[in-house]
Order: sequence, then C-alpha cells, then structure tokens
Amino acid sequence: MGEISSIDPWREIAARLSNWGRWGAADEKGTLNFITPSVIAHAATLARTGKVFAMAIPFDETGPQDGVMRTNPMRYMRQTGHNDQGYKGVFRYTDDVVFMALQSASQWDALAHVHYDGKLFNGFSIDTIDEKGAQHCAITNLNPGVVSRGVLIDVAGYKKVDWLEKGYAISPEELEEVIAHQKVEIKSGDVLLIRTGWRNRYTHDFDKKAFKAGEPGLSVRCLDWLAKNEIAAVGSDNYAVEVLPPEYIDQDLPFHLIAIRDMGMPLAEILDFESLAKDCATDGVYEFLFVGAPLPFTRGVGSPVNPIAIK
Repeated sequence: MGEISSIDPWREIAARLSNWGRWGAADEKGTLNFITPSVIAHAATLARTGKVFAMAIPFDETGPQDGVMRTNPMRYMRQTGHNDQGYKGVFRYTDDVVFMALQSASQWDALAHVHYDGKLFNGFSIDTIDEKGAQHCAITNLNPGVVSRGVLIDVAGYKKVDWLEKGYAISPEELEEVIAHQKVEIKSGDVLLIRTGWRNRYTHDFDKKAFKAGEPGLSVRCLDWLAKNEIAAVGSDNYAVEVLPPEYIDQDLPFHLIAIRDMGMPLAEILDFESLAKDCATDGVYEFLFVGAPLPFTRGVGSPVNPIAIK
C-alpha cells in the first residue's frame, strides 16, 4: 500500500511494455486491436439468459465530483410544455440541456487523455492537441464501440468486504487468486472490470471528499500481467483504476501514464458493478458480452459511457 520504491522505476516498465509501432505507425486504437472479429463473435455467444446490467452511475448532482477538477453533470429544462409553444392543436413538448465535463461521470479515457515528454500513444506529438481538441488518439478511435468478452474480477467480493480501503494496491498475484476462485479463464481481447467496492463506499454516505481522497486500485505491477494476457481495456468502480495515493514518491498516476500513453489501453472509470456483482455471485458466471460505446465527440479526449453487460 502507499508509496513504494522497491519495484522497477516506472519508465523502465513503460519502455518494456510500449506498443508503439506494434500495429503500424498510424495506429490509434492501441490494445483494442486485440478485439478481433472472432473475439467479438465468441463474446456474442455469452448472452445466454437475456439478463442485462447497466454499469453507469446516475448522471446528476449526486455524483462524486467535488468541483475542484470537475463538476457533476448539470441538466436544465429548456422547455416544460406548460405554456403555449406556438403549435396548433394540443401538441406540447419538453426539452432539456446538459453541461458537463466529458469525464465527470461514468467515462472512457481516450488515448489522447494522457501524455508525457511531448508524446501521445504511438509517438504522436502533443502539438496535435489544441483548443479544438485532439487530432490523434481521440475518443472516436473507440468507435463503433468497445464490444468484447467482459470479465468481472470482484476483488472486494473475494475478500468479503463492502469495499477495499484507500491505498489498497491490488497485485497481479491477487488478481490470479480471484480469477481462480471465480473459475474463469482470461483470454486475449478481454475487457476486465475490477470491482474494489469504491462505488459502494461513495453511496454509503455520499462523501465526495472521502471518495476523492485516495482509493483502492490496481498496482503498477499489474501492467505486466495485463500485457501478457493481451487485455484490451480495463474498467473499475473507482475514479482512476489505479491505487491512490500513488506507488511512487515522485510520480502521480503512473498506471495512467503507462497504460494509456505507452500501451495504448483505454480505461473506463467511475462504473457501478453492484447489480452485476450480485448476479455473478449468485450464478457463478463472471463472463459476459460487454458493450461500451462512447459518444462520438469529434476530437474528444474522453466520453460519457453507459456500459452494458449481457449474460
């Protein structure tokens, strides 16, 4: 837990796991290339019972954003239809508008979301990002959508706790333990969903400060494991996927840097796995068809998402 200095410096991990050039010099999809047509076709066979689970949190004022970096989505009614709107007969309509950061609720991080040393994933320059958005590695590179085999790795459920504690670093060895306990096999192209219970922590008392003060999450050590297993994307019920406070004394969000900028792996954050986790614990089935399409915001570096699991 907490800051460590006993593992390889993060830059060495980044260099070792870099996927720059792996799928060509022009590639902007990164690890989503592991999701082949055969992977999608197999994933479709996992929809066996017709059970559907939505994994987005409510897009409203009850969200965990504290207004320091981002605010929760703000929705306003433009028309309620209470007054005459100029239409003949009895027709009336309602209309609303939303103001929100694209990453203020359940969200995808695009590969343009994180950079360092002047470079995005695959070597694209940060000069290709300006006030108009990202010319490379934008959220539209996730389209037509992330459709694959999804696997829930319920770490909190395995440890029989409502939520893991702040600063709890999930190791690759623990991921293997949970996977073995769940009797599920990891395959190339999988989308892994890591349940820490941190969403549960927030809905326990809706304490925004506590939710953002740190979190349980994946250790940087998990990145080698994710690369070895050719994982396409990772999502979690916390706000940054990785453990916080960070594992390095002098570097914030090292998991983000390596996963997004070097490996080309999109991350999904602030998801709600509670209904899905209960069902998986009941029937013992932790694999499903995963569908997570971003909204196609041109040149966007992130997007709201309502991921769906179909069993």
